[in-house]
Amino acid sequence: MASRNSQSAGLPLFRGRGADLEVLLGHPGGPFWQNKDDAVWSIPKGLIGVDEMPLSAARREFAEETGHHPEGDFLPLGAARQRGGKVVQAWAIEGDWDPALIRSNTFEMEWPPRSGRHRNFPEIDRAAWFDVADARRKILMGQAIFVDRLLEALGPCT
Repeated sequence: MASRNSQSAGLPLFRGRGADLEVLLGHPGGPFWQNKDDAVWSIPKGLIGVDEMPLSAARREFAEETGHHPEGDFLPLGAARQRGGKVVQAWAIEGDWDPALIRSNTFEMEWPPRSGRHRNFPEIDRAAWFDVADARRKILMGQAIFVDRLLEALGPCT
């Protein structure tokens, strides 16, 4: 079993069904990601605390990174090992939310490098709704499986 510092939990918010399905993704904050777009967006996620249940961690991280607290039924999407070895567990939840309302927690880093100056950056600098095709293009490669699993879990549109 992976150690807790190599396990994260995340929560993709979705709305609509079938051809109208959209997934909310977050763009990572900070100077390294500023000019990158395709294959860098992520589901809101973060590390699971030592005594924390994975779904609780997913809910906490979503709220910390977006400022939104979705309520409802959580749909398990399973786990996926990322390229760096970290395992992400995810649950989807249906809901609607205006990404312009984002209020993300921050992290501190030295910037510019070797300058001795430290700056704060948001963990997620923006969020947006994407249809399935765009979500697959925007999301990190190791997380695209969660989009596919969401489609499977929702089943054929009626």
